[in-house]
Amino acid sequence: MGGFFNTILYQPLFNTLVFLYKTVAFEDLGVAIVLLTALVRLVLYPLFYKGFKNQTLMQRLQPEIQKIQHDHKTNKEKQAQALMELYRNNKVNPFSGFLMILVQLPVLIVLYQLFLRGITPESFANLYPFISAPAEIHHTFLGLIDLGQKSILIVVLAALLQYFQGRLSLSKSADKDSPTARVGRSMVIVGPVLTVIILATLPSAIGLYWLTSSAFSIGQQILINRSLKNYDGRIQAKSKIDNGADGAQ
Repeated sequence: MGGFFNTILYQPLFNTLVFLYKTVAFEDLGVAIVLLTALVRLVLYPLFYKGFKNQTLMQRLQPEIQKIQHDHKTNKEKQAQALMELYRNNKVNPFSGFLMILVQLPVLIVLYQLFLRGITPESFANLYPFISAPAEIHHTFLGLIDLGQKSILIVVLAALLQYFQGRLSLSKSADKDSPTARVGRSMVIVGPVLTVIILATLPSAIGLYWLTSSAFSIGQQILINRSLKNYDGRIQAKSKIDNGADGAQ
């Protein structure tokens, strides 16, 4: 791991994990991982929320996007202008998803490394002078799950939460037969399957992080869906008006 990642990201997160382990986690590494994941998600909440909201809005806008693409299919310049105006009026950045990934990726990589290595005597060299090393290291979660080994229970729970979050993110206003809607429904299944494939080969410490992060994603998606209820009604009403106008023609 490079010096930048080690000094700026890995060491602070590792020291926080050790501090949580020794204090509020009752020397339970699993509880410390849950608390650290929750802390990171709270710190990055504005970024995650903005990324999720933009992604959700893009799905909600699919009926209008498809109409613009249909109305200006022979004029790509007008199509691009109309799409940019749509995004601007709805305060949506179609590229924000990529920007959020670029911002979050270094943190996610470091968290992956952190939970993969865990707290070991060899890692104590990364402790700050004011953080003392724990006398004992218990690589368990609630005294039941060995975080250094695979756990089918953690994998299944993580996949279920991934599925639930995917279902929540589906747009009710989009055309169910549209390519975007079909891809969205497919990802609801593909996401949990990939979760199982990836986590089944990794220590359950990674699965516990994934599980906790997915729980936060569900909470954020619920908040976003509630904030967009009126927006969905407006989109559905506009879609009916447009369809009526098309039928009249």
